[in-house]
Amino acid sequence: MGTDVDAFLGQLARHLRPEVEKLAVLLLQRLNGEFPELAENADIKALTLEETTQHVTALLDLLEARPGASASEVPPAALDLGRLYARRGIPVSRLLRAYRLGHLGLLEQVQAEAARLTGDWHVIHLASMRLVTLGFDYVDRSSQDVVAAYQEERDRLLQRRLALTDRASKLIGTTLDITRTAEELTEVCTEDFADLVTVDLFDSALDETGTGSPDAAAQRRVAQRSVLDGCPESPLRVGETHAYPDDSEPVRALATGRSVLHHIAETEMPRWVAPSTSHGRVLRELGLHSVLLVPLHVRGVTLGLVQFVRHRTSVPFDDDDLLLAQEIVSRAAVSIDNARRYTHEHATALTLQRTLLPRTTAEQPAVETASRYLPAGSRAGVGGDWYDVIPLSGARVALVVGDVVGRGLRAAATMGRLRTAVRAFADIDLMPDELLTHLDDVVIRMQREESMDEGETSATCLYAIYDPVSRRCSLASAGHIPPTVVTAPASGETARVAGLPEVPVGPPLGLGGLPFETSEFELPEDSLLVLYTDGLIAGRTRDVDLGLATLHGVLTSAPDSLEETCDQLLAALLPGRPADDVALLVARTHALAPDHVATMDLPSDPAAVSGARRFASGVLAAWGLEDLSFTTELVVSELVTNAIRYGKAPVQLRLILQSTLTCEVSDASSTAPHLRRARIYDEGGRGLLLVAQCAERWGTRHGREGKVIWAEQALPGGQRVDHLGDQPSVQPT
Repeated sequence: MGTDVDAFLGQLARHLRPEVEKLAVLLLQRLNGEFPELAENADIKALTLEETTQHVTALLDLLEARPGASASEVPPAALDLGRLYARRGIPVSRLLRAYRLGHLGLLEQVQAEAARLTGDWHVIHLASMRLVTLGFDYVDRSSQDVVAAYQEERDRLLQRRLALTDRASKLIGTTLDITRTAEELTEVCTEDFADLVTVDLFDSALDETGTGSPDAAAQRRVAQRSVLDGCPESPLRVGETHAYPDDSEPVRALATGRSVLHHIAETEMPRWVAPSTSHGRVLRELGLHSVLLVPLHVRGVTLGLVQFVRHRTSVPFDDDDLLLAQEIVSRAAVSIDNARRYTHEHATALTLQRTLLPRTTAEQPAVETASRYLPAGSRAGVGGDWYDVIPLSGARVALVVGDVVGRGLRAAATMGRLRTAVRAFADIDLMPDELLTHLDDVVIRMQREESMDEGETSATCLYAIYDPVSRRCSLASAGHIPPTVVTAPASGETARVAGLPEVPVGPPLGLGGLPFETSEFELPEDSLLVLYTDGLIAGRTRDVDLGLATLHGVLTSAPDSLEETCDQLLAALLPGRPADDVALLVARTHALAPDHVATMDLPSDPAAVSGARRFASGVLAAWGLEDLSFTTELVVSELVTNAIRYGKAPVQLRLILQSTLTCEVSDASSTAPHLRRARIYDEGGRGLLLVAQCAERWGTRHGREGKVIWAEQALPGGQRVDHLGDQPSVQPT
């Protein structure tokens, strides 16, 4: 009987062989109602029809085969369909259900055809039993292979997505530049994920001032990249500003902060995708079919929108792709926000620092100066380098350069506080070592005021005082590089001589308890005194000694123009953007002509006051400043009287003619005078009050062997003085 059943099944298979395609179509129609993806996806529908045809053929082959013959291989289309379901993100349970229903329907079709071939119900029953056995064995075996193909494809997709995520984490955010970070996002995601990626940012996210509103509708196309040359899919170009239509998918995504997966049919082309008819025609020709809209959302703020588009890739985006895009964009958003915050802080710190630095240095008779400040080119941010030129009494000038440890707003603010402190201490005419001692105390107090997580405040500083009368330079260093001194060429030579003076370098500011030392040396007229921070000569790839050698080489043949000298130094030492901030101050020293200074030694006797007045009057007459005789004699009288009455011998009177007329009286006492209110019947106590009324400025400076009381008067009628001639001459301006 078994042979009869086998023969009948073979006959049945041969009978159905011409109807294979018809049976496949009938089975596919039966599945359409329960599996909408067959109607929604043309590629799935076509592959399912091919797979069903191959399954019908394989079952007929089993019916025709002799008992015990080896089973046929699983149809290739079945494995391809399993992989396609995996790529589309359709659950494997849907695939298996379609598999079971399809095979059940096929068995029912074969059984119905068997009843039409014979009326022997016993044969039909036996044939049905054999069909069920063969069919379920075939379904079990083939479904195992299909599930394995599905899982392999899912694993491959997972590995690809993990690789994409890993690549994105390494390649996105390599710089603190907003535009470059956006470009990195488009480059990574067009390699193996999307055919077009665009990045739009609100103008407020690109605003360095940070004052813009993130709710503004205008966006700027910061970056875009396509697998096609010229980005024909995008109607915008990089740098253009635009706004999406109201009530469009991008606007809703930006408003809600939720990502959107949008499939586009061939007949549909939303206005936010194709703003014009001609562009819509281009997109249809390219076959654009799906778009991901992912907001750039970080720290509670939406910065913009990223679009991922597929057209050349036939597989549309699915929910897994949306999750992958969200993860990549989330990482990119953090990098963009960090770059945005860095750009804002860098611009703020740079503005603050440039505001605190002297924009122009006032013309000084003692020195001619030129300066440069270059912020760091690295991501570390603006530092705390500074320089200053401070006029002092007695025609002297202070030159300062310093460097605060650290970067950013805090370093710039600390620099401003230290520069203000230096100016305040300079105003009371402290010696360089004393000034640095007081500045060290300021830094220590700042350290005590700061929290532990802010880091310790520290700085270096070089403070130098140049006196054009004596041509002596006094300076002290708190952990700072000594200045370079450039003198005139030696006899018979043409090149200048550059070198470092022997200056004791004290500890950096903020250590406390360690002394500073003032060093003094004489400078020939027309010497160069070059002060700078370590960023000029030191670097990651350059040795300090090599930097100093290069600096000295430039200075030995420096041009007469100090501005050109600064440019040549920067060109030779910093051909690219510096890794550290650089402050550079170049000063050319001048000597005050002897005829601009008049000195008189006085005995410690009140009778010497009248002689001092006559001396002052004679000097002013020689200088052509008779209009200042009355006030000058009054000032000289009061200052000499105070020095004789309250000071110690020796007493000396000195008159200095420069941009102002300065009267100085020195004595060996360290007691500083001060203004006080005299009572009605007091015979004294009004001298310094009179001096303060007659002079523009007055003050006291202390030295190693006493003090100097000085008073400055403006020259009459806005006159100026030629300081470089052998004879002083006063000319109208």
